Amino acid sequence: MKSCEYCDPDLIPGQNVVLENDYAMFMQLTIQEIEGSGIIVPKQHRETVFDLTPEEWNATYELLHQAKQHIDQRHKPDGYNVGWNCGEIGGQHVFHAHMHVIPRYADEPMAGRGLRYLFKSRENRRPSLQQPDSEGKPGYYIIH
Repeated sequence: MKSCEYCDPDLIPGQNVVLENDYAMFMQLTIQEIEGSGIIVPKQHRETVFDLTPEEWNATYELLHQAKQHIDQRHKPDGYNVGWNCGEIGGQHVFHAHMHVIPRYADEPMAGRGLRYLFKSRENRRPSLQQPDSEGKPGYYIIH
């Protein structure tokens, strides 16, 4: 495996380990696109969240609460988005599992638009669902 920027945080200039425990770390960049955002990463290389051990899950949970407290004290956000991207189609670009912790602010242009806004948009509808059903309604999945 070539060098992983999450296994070795020093590979990314300005990436700082802010909080850590035995199994995971919370990292933030010095220059951020979203004020206060960061990622929680297992210390052992795991490709996706589905590869985490129970100990790593528990450590991630603990760090998530510590990271929230850290961000709340410094940035006072109005909400959060928290999530994992898994696999290339799921939006994962660094193949070392990492949980995004993204504070949200009331004065953002996209305030109030969470993950569902992106995924449920008409532009993201799968081609098989573009065709209307027999009653002329947009296609939807029916869970059996």
